[in-house]
Amino acid sequence: MVKISNQKCTQFTRDRKEMLTMTRISKELLVRHCSPTLAGLKTGNIFTCAIGNKKELHGALRRINGTLGPKGLRILPLRYSDKNVVLYLYRPAKLASDLTDHCARCILEKQGYDREDADGCLRCLIRRMRTSESILHEIGLFLGYPPEDVKGFMENGTRACKCIGCWKVYGDEESARKTFDLYRKCTSVYCRKLSEGCSVEKLTVPCKFRENRYN
Repeated sequence: MVKISNQKCTQFTRDRKEMLTMTRISKELLVRHCSPTLAGLKTGNIFTCAIGNKKELHGALRRINGTLGPKGLRILPLRYSDKNVVLYLYRPAKLASDLTDHCARCILEKQGYDREDADGCLRCLIRRMRTSESILHEIGLFLGYPPEDVKGFMENGTRACKCIGCWKVYGDEESARKTFDLYRKCTSVYCRKLSEGCSVEKLTVPCKFRENRYN
């Protein structure tokens, strides 16, 4: 009889659980699009996922929230189309902090957001996304973009833009470029660690990101 060590059995259980959790939302998809948020560097990321059965998708989302929720993350659907869904992975605590910024509040108020709490603002964003065919530029505030850059784009378009990375920059260019580089490095390292067998749960940090995780 072949004996399996407790450690191998535990690892198999974890791998099996993660495989089931990512039935419709692959680990690779999460890491490729959401590494900075998983790492605690960013408030949130959005990405598109193909859907077949909504019931299965909602089940997968519940399982992911069950795994990542204790670490301070949440995933939810923002908008559906016939074959795809736009998903939002974010850190509620960071979002709540971001939306206390005066400039951010002014932007949201001008767009018709009548709630001050982050959950209320998020419900308003979802409602607007599901009833509007145009791009909602205030979504940058929910992704950790600097409010001055969100405001700059809404008022100027591409005019007066200093540089382009994850977003168009109108304010502190030097800080933005450093942030873009950090996000790229984080994504590269996380993709490598995932390919080496590290789980999404292990890659997800429950507190402020530590630079030495890149080593």
